[in-house]
Amino acid sequence: MKLSILTATYNRANLIIRLYESILKNLNSGIDVEWLIMDDGSNDETEAVISKIRDDNYIYIKYLKQVNQGKMAAINHLMEYVRGDLIVECDSDDYFTDDAFFYIKNAYEEAKYEKDLYGLCFLKYDQNGHNIGNNFITEKTTMFDLYFKDLEDGEKAIVFFADRRKDYSYELEGNEKFITEARMYHKMDLNYRIKCFNEPLMICEYQKDGYSKNIKSLFKKNPKGYLKYFEEILTMQDMVGVPFKKRLYVIKHYILFSVLNKVKPSLAKIKGLLNKMLIVFLYIPGLIKTNMTFR
Repeated sequence: MKLSILTATYNRANLIIRLYESILKNLNSGIDVEWLIMDDGSNDETEAVISKIRDDNYIYIKYLKQVNQGKMAAINHLMEYVRGDLIVECDSDDYFTDDAFFYIKNAYEEAKYEKDLYGLCFLKYDQNGHNIGNNFITEKTTMFDLYFKDLEDGEKAIVFFADRRKDYSYELEGNEKFITEARMYHKMDLNYRIKCFNEPLMICEYQKDGYSKNIKSLFKKNPKGYLKYFEEILTMQDMVGVPFKKRLYVIKHYILFSVLNKVKPSLAKIKGLLNKMLIVFLYIPGLIKTNMTFR
């Protein structure tokens, strides 16, 4: 079994060595590893740091550099170099737990013949050892059901089956540089499921300049992709079993990004009478609030 680790990095020379060291700590698992790194136009010492650790020759490392296009484009470009049976994406400011590869190995042995799966889903912890979110309550599910029906609100780590993951990519709109990973997950959900394991795979440290700390700016810079994401939820999902507050979350964000894109909601595309009624009822308040928030 071979594991392909995909990392998009931008000016993280001071942190990426920590990720490298966490990979080395896991090599006693017996898993064959390749680390594919896309430098998204860094202007720090990233290239020199990677060059130095490549000289160690402990694992296969492929380093590439692109003009800054964002994390999702970076991962898309790395996919063509994947040679592993499994794929895991790990940000350059995150790192693996000491037993991560053992967890992956055991989960893979348990699930490798289950053709209805696209991935194995694990927990993420913060640096204080706290779960970022909740434990799984369902063994097999979809990412949509996990967040919209089981009401998960924290990050998870997915280890993809490479042959299934290669059929999908992060869909970016126009010149935008970001789209939520969930847009791709929901497309995969239509054909496959995930299997969940209550074991921590990664440790996350949120940076001041990271995506999660700058959500308002992220929305403003990438409105087309977000509009597509929420529109696809409302046109692809029947929303049966989704609690009202999560349905409302989707409707409000669909209106928000419709306003940011200066387009009117397309009710003809929307599934469900209740969803259409909520859009009509909430559109004017949403228009006013969005214009006040993003003016």
